[in-house]
Amino acid sequence: PPVSAVSSLAIVMGFAPGAIGGVCNTIVGHPIDLIKVRMQTNSASAFARAAQASALVRSNTFTELRAIVAMDGLGGLYRGVTAPLLAVIPAFAINFWSFDTAKQVIQRYGTPDGQGTLSIVQTGLAGSCAGVGLACVLGPSERIKCLMQVDKTRYSSFMDCATQVYKEGGVRSVFRGFGATVMRDVPGNFGYFGGYEFFRRLFARAEGRENPSLASTFMAGGLGGVLNWIVANPFDVAKSVYQTAPPGKYNSVFEVYRHLLREEGAAAFFRGLSPALIRAFPSNAACLAGVETARTIFQS
Repeated sequence: PPVSAVSSLAIVMGFAPGAIGGVCNTIVGHPIDLIKVRMQTNSASAFARAAQASALVRSNTFTELRAIVAMDGLGGLYRGVTAPLLAVIPAFAINFWSFDTAKQVIQRYGTPDGQGTLSIVQTGLAGSCAGVGLACVLGPSERIKCLMQVDKTRYSSFMDCATQVYKEGGVRSVFRGFGATVMRDVPGNFGYFGGYEFFRRLFARAEGRENPSLASTFMAGGLGGVLNWIVANPFDVAKSVYQTAPPGKYNSVFEVYRHLLREEGAAAFFRGLSPALIRAFPSNAACLAGVETARTIFQS
């Protein structure tokens, strides 16, 4: 049907499943995301650094998790979760609705009869289009989340951090790193949705079904999430460094790229990849399983 004729029910079905999936993603993935940001910004806990220095244990994702629990309890694993939770409902709702809308447009103008099945590349392009809308919502929340995850002594709460960031430079400060978020989410979403659709079709064929089972959907979602972070991690490193840097240190995210390449080489852009990949599978599997389950419920 024409995009202009999308019904109210279709809009609700586009927004609600994405919101549900986003909550699933955040609840499952936030503790590992905390480690990822700290690794990317070189702010691993003192406990983990001391252990590494004394050669007692190698500082890695699980060492850092144990360090946080030892110092802050289980609640420490969810430090900074308010920002992504507040953002994830509109962000993922917009992401999945934009993805469905972009698919309709590409199907109408990019297939022979206007109703054909999209290729994997076309599905990925629809995901890239959705990535712009995703970044619009996630940009400010990512700024606050990263600051809270990196410096737990300076900010007492989400609102305290948001207030300090705003006082520092107004709306411009809140949206610091928005362009870097777009640079991450456009290619990342290509890998996410393109990868998910590839594995979804692969598993459905293996099962001899039109649509894969919930278990296969879970697997396809997890693998799509892994592809997302393989593509997005270099951009995410630069974004995290830029968003948590002191005011005036970098004039743009491109300065961050130049600085990291000059000081650490290409390896700098793979900081935090290990926790990102560990997080990617369960969190995105939960997300897309939640999305597909919600869609099935709404459609029935």
